Amino acid sequence: MNDENAKKIWSYIKNAGDELVGKLPPSKNHPRGRNPYAHVALCVKSKFSQSYKEIPDENFQEVLDYIDYLVENPS
Repeated sequence: MNDENAKKIWSYIKNAGDELVGKLPPSKNHPRGRNPYAHVALCVKSKFSQSYKEIPDENFQEVLDYIDYLVENPS
C-alpha cells in the first residue's frame, strides 16, 4: 500500500479504536482491559493475512469497510 493510503488507514484504525474504548467484551486473557487499537489492527491483519501497510491499494475500500464492521460489531 502506498504511504498516503497507509496513513489514511492508520488514522481510520485510531478512530475506530477511539469508538471501541469500553465496548469490547471482557477477556480473561486481558485482566486490565482490552486494547481496542490493537484489536482493530490484529483483526485487519488476521482477515487480510498481512499488516495494513502490506495490503494492496486495490483493497483500500475493503479494509475501511471491514474496520467499520468491527466498530459496529465489537467482539
